Amino acid sequence: MSVFDIIGPRMVGPSSSHTAGALRLGLLARGLLGRTPERARIGLHGSFATTYRGHGTDRAVAAGLLGMAPDDPRIPRSLEVARERGLDVRFEPLDLGPAAHPATLAFELEAEGERVTMVGASVGGGSVQVTSVNGRDVDLTGEYDTLIVQARDIPGTTASITHLLAERGVNIAFLEVSREKRGREATMLIEADHEIPDDVVEQVQAFEWVREARRLSKVTD
Repeated sequence: MSVFDIIGPRMVGPSSSHTAGALRLGLLARGLLGRTPERARIGLHGSFATTYRGHGTDRAVAAGLLGMAPDDPRIPRSLEVARERGLDVRFEPLDLGPAAHPATLAFELEAEGERVTMVGASVGGGSVQVTSVNGRDVDLTGEYDTLIVQARDIPGTTASITHLLAERGVNIAFLEVSREKRGREATMLIEADHEIPDDVVEQVQAFEWVREARRLSKVTD
């Protein structure tokens, strides 16, 4: 535990969980889409569903979707900024069941005909945990630049991607590969100590056996 876990993050708003954590989840969802969404539907589970207006969670989420930092002075008027920029963002209560963390958000974002989904929780002190990306179970904290790859399960997939990252000097902190069934589709999660360049993501996407490659930029200080 660091001093930042005790005193909390630099932020605008009354609650590190309901403001800073919610904003960071918005930033991660925006990063998954790769741009500011045109349409956002946000499901609020547990305490988020009952207190989001009073604690400014709606404004924090909108700020994250717009790319604002947790200490951005525009956060109190982020819903207005969203409207000005053509972002249609809506919030609704959602029951994810007793197993879900009591401060969970479910994102459905669209832009230019592209749609992504993400589920994540604000777990305290501004920290977050992403549990689902585009319907796939994950376990991500936003502490590392992360490459999410969905590809056919064929020999050499992992080696090709890790070799590409090594050539660019990107050190891998954690790597996890899961698959539905041998020879079917596999999901690779690569968390890196360094920023993963845009062109590396593009090169991974260009592999003919890769269905999708997305980067989540880290959101912690």
